[in-house]
Amino acid sequence: MINKKIINRVVPDGINLPDSIHPVLKRIYASRNIKSGEDLDYSLGSLISYEELGGIDDAVILLQEMITQKKRILIVADFDADGATSCALAIRGLTAMGAEDVIYVVPNRFEHGYGLSPKIVDVALDHDPDLIVTVDNGISSISGVEHAKKNGIKVLITDHHLPGDKLPRADVIVNPQLKENKFPSKNLAGVGVIFYILLALRAKLKTENWFDEKNIKYPNLANLLDLVALGTISDLVPLDKNNRTMVAHGLKLMRQNKSKAGILAILNQSGRQLSTLTSGDLSFAIAPRLNAAGRLTDMSLGIECLLTDDKENATEMAKKLNQINIERRQIQDNMEEQAFTEFEKSFQDTSKKIPHGICIYNQNWHQGVVGIIAAKIKEKFNRPVVVFAQECQGILKGSARSITELHIKDVFDEIARLYPELILTFGGHAMAAGLTIEESQFDRFSDAFNKVVDRYISSDSLEDQCLTDGELSGDDFSLPLALAIQNSGPWGQSFPEPIFVGQFKILDKRVVGKSHLKLKLQSRNNNTLDAIAFNMTDDDWPAKLEQITSTYRLGINNYRGHSKIQLFIEHIEPL
Repeated sequence: MINKKIINRVVPDGINLPDSIHPVLKRIYASRNIKSGEDLDYSLGSLISYEELGGIDDAVILLQEMITQKKRILIVADFDADGATSCALAIRGLTAMGAEDVIYVVPNRFEHGYGLSPKIVDVALDHDPDLIVTVDNGISSISGVEHAKKNGIKVLITDHHLPGDKLPRADVIVNPQLKENKFPSKNLAGVGVIFYILLALRAKLKTENWFDEKNIKYPNLANLLDLVALGTISDLVPLDKNNRTMVAHGLKLMRQNKSKAGILAILNQSGRQLSTLTSGDLSFAIAPRLNAAGRLTDMSLGIECLLTDDKENATEMAKKLNQINIERRQIQDNMEEQAFTEFEKSFQDTSKKIPHGICIYNQNWHQGVVGIIAAKIKEKFNRPVVVFAQECQGILKGSARSITELHIKDVFDEIARLYPELILTFGGHAMAAGLTIEESQFDRFSDAFNKVVDRYISSDSLEDQCLTDGELSGDDFSLPLALAIQNSGPWGQSFPEPIFVGQFKILDKRVVGKSHLKLKLQSRNNNTLDAIAFNMTDDDWPAKLEQITSTYRLGINNYRGHSKIQLFIEHIEPL
């Protein structure tokens, strides 16, 4: 059992929220920098204007030329859920606007590498495209863009990853992360970037009477926000107001059974209820099934599932995605057990401190799953982590996950500056990134990583903390409050679902489903409450533990038509 420092979130003054909002929810909103009712206005009219996104006018001119001249547009997608949703969105959106020749290719991570590599450009050349549009990738694809340009292909890069010192020589680049881009939100996912481009393209075509002249039904892009919501939540980008607005509308489509056939089919495979769907269901039900295809095989299956409007086809593809995800979990479980066993052996000597930056490698590990393992190790030890697997002979591919206090790409930038021979390629975000190194350089990289991390953060920053929204009173353990919290998101990255803290007496406990702990608890004000702690058993705490301090989410257990309060336990410590 790992102790955590439990800290209540700061609730600032000067908050002016409507009286109709539950007092606990007001407290929650205030601690997340919601200052007035305007911050909770999720109407589509409140979205930041597409006109503010740099490069968008040039992108529209290029796409309009391709559509009106009936040129071939080829989408190059990334092989994760953001890439898959971006690809499906681009194809659906461009087709709805009259594009007659839109196709796609998606790199296989084992054959082509990441992004618009020269290898995937060679694949694209077989399709003879006039324009390549990257979605959720491309900002680091300098050699790939050069290869495409030498072969007479125009390139439009749409991306949201952090750029390096040098930009590819594309015809147009749209990326809110560019320094000169003044877009107010830097937090768009890849799918958000292409959605904004479609908004601008539709406006331009409308002003030129394109839809009327070609007898094309005016495209309702709001109906594509389910794809935007899924990609945004899957990619763990910060949920600022702009992103929350798009996600809220996407979730509404899903709850009303108006989503894409593929999304609904995957939800059905996961057993999720549409009427109570939350952003958490997208994170834990749909995204892993989509990502599994890109991790183990080919993301084309996931993209086709999102493109089909045939329910039977969608169901068959969703079943295949589910099976691939089961295989992914089996591989992950084995790797996770090996990783923690190896790690515990290294630090069973209590005098040996865990390094500030953790690097781990096993030649037998699957490169498609290393990111998940990095996340698991980060969660357990509250350290930035890089997990490596073999990409090919002599080359390792690493996936990094970081903690809130550390910008992981800044770390890689610094290593590249201090040790220019160590990293072959790298890119990513503040919290997640990827890189390749030579296998012979693993020990040197590991040492350099730890040293640079050590400069950026102190030991105090590595203390495992749990931020909570305080305690609940007896009357707060109610279905109305639980429903209000459930319906008051969308919750996600940088706008976290509320977590509360309390002291409880254990009245009863038992293991269910092999690895989950079912509890009956009594609060200090004598409320008797059902609770469940996922992936936690009796082995995780002292045998005679009766009094606990726990952090938890206030949830609802719907069973056979009956709804009742249930606490979803996040952390338990002896009282």
